[in-house]
Amino acid sequence: MQAALAARIEALGLVPYAQTAARMREFTERRDAGTPDELWVLEHPPVYTLGQGADPKFGPKAPNGIPVVRSERGGEITYHGPGQAVVYTLVDLQRRGVKVKEFVQLLEQTVVDFLRGFDVRAQRQPGAPGVYVDGAKIAALGIRVTRGRAWHGIALNVDMDLSPFLAIDPCGYPGLAVTQARDLGIRGSAPELGVRLARLLGEGLEHA
Repeated sequence: MQAALAARIEALGLVPYAQTAARMREFTERRDAGTPDELWVLEHPPVYTLGQGADPKFGPKAPNGIPVVRSERGGEITYHGPGQAVVYTLVDLQRRGVKVKEFVQLLEQTVVDFLRGFDVRAQRQPGAPGVYVDGAKIAALGIRVTRGRAWHGIALNVDMDLSPFLAIDPCGYPGLAVTQARDLGIRGSAPELGVRLARLLGEGLEHA
């Protein structure tokens, strides 16, 4: 395994969304063919993010004090907050020979496999990016690819206040239920589970 193909994992703690998005953009713009891939594990203070082209009709339905930020990722609206493990995937897909669709499937399947390790059966749903448990969404996914290099990533609900999701149609699906690891009997903090998920993703990238 070439050193450039081994993804570095960086735990960043609780950081503002806009600050992190700017840092991701700068990293992606400045990286070159030899820059190692990185997986950033973090949490965000409460924020709604809308993907490129997201329809504002999906919420929030009324002001609730949580800021709304336009994001450069794909997808519709979602919510980030403390207790959610976000893994941003700064991965050179072109160098790895991985197509965008394959990468999305890898991200989703990694979460499915991760949850299986806790005896939780999760599923991917065709046409509805993310990961679901009994029809309730536990992980949201949204990426952007610039010159063959992916950024943004996946967010796993771990142990958080889920009520802000009630003000939106998560990912553009009215009435979509959400769930989290704690309610499924999985113990561990967002930082702990986020790093474990990132390690599993790193292993998957090595075999992609």
